[in-house]
Amino acid sequence: MPPEWAPQDYLWIGFPHLAEEWPGFLEAAQEQIAAFANAVADSGQDVRLLVRDGANEARARALVSETVTLERRSFGDIWLRDTGPLVVTGGTERSARRFAFNGWGGKYLMDGDQTIGAELARDARLPTLTSSMILEGGAVDGDGTGLVAVTEQCLLNSNRNPDMSRADIEAELHRMLGFDRFLWLGDGLVNDHTDGHVDNLARFVGPGRMAVPQASGSDDPNAAIYADARSRAEGFGIEVVAIPSPGLITRDGLVEPASYVNFAITTHIVVVPIFGSPHDDAGVAAISKLFPDRATIGLPAGAVLAGGGGFHCASQQMPAAFSRQWAKD
Repeated sequence: MPPEWAPQDYLWIGFPHLAEEWPGFLEAAQEQIAAFANAVADSGQDVRLLVRDGANEARARALVSETVTLERRSFGDIWLRDTGPLVVTGGTERSARRFAFNGWGGKYLMDGDQTIGAELARDARLPTLTSSMILEGGAVDGDGTGLVAVTEQCLLNSNRNPDMSRADIEAELHRMLGFDRFLWLGDGLVNDHTDGHVDNLARFVGPGRMAVPQASGSDDPNAAIYADARSRAEGFGIEVVAIPSPGLITRDGLVEPASYVNFAITTHIVVVPIFGSPHDDAGVAAISKLFPDRATIGLPAGAVLAGGGGFHCASQQMPAAFSRQWAKD
């Protein structure tokens, strides 16, 4: 499974369409996802924005540039990182990997979420290997060398694969995605709907190099979680780069799982979600230093977060078909 910074052919993005998932935030969430799609398309990368029906297609077309391709698809949630196909490469060949999906532990299963990954893989003419293990794409983050980061809170959760041991899970990740070394982090962010996906906690930014937030302020609700992740990663021999966290972000009195590490790495740019926090500029600047070969931009994502995710969650890349030279870079 290539790292996200490897060359990409295009990016799938889901367009919000369920008012009940974004009560009072749907129009703003649509505008923020459209801004994300426009930024990637303007950078020169193909974008395929998935829309649910004719009304949403019209709404999306009014918000995005002509360079964004709209595809009408049957899907529920927009979190294609989790429901879309995971694409692996070997030489010049690509193939898809599809795991079982149960709505993030039975919490949010919607029509189309169990089939959209297979549909996208089929239409991309990718041979597909399937697994009965339940796994979402946002629960794994690899560095392109066979190393993957996961969290115990998610992968060992009884609502996913209660009959699988840690060793069983590692063996299946090796068979399906080629990972052979496993960095087990602990808990994910407070109130993360996904039961602690790693893509909201810590991300590889190069081979053996990982960005982990550090607490911003004494009231940061994830201070202990960040410290534990850093300790585990460093103990594993990973080079850890500290970046700011957004600090305490709340909505209706509840702590939100806001994170700058839910950035999307595309071929030409890195898109960082921002939340109106006083730490936004510092967060974007810190991430920009990690990707000197790409432009890094921050885009508002508070309304998207109100539905339970961010830009990385809402997207899934199609890696380019190429040799494994990227693994040596």
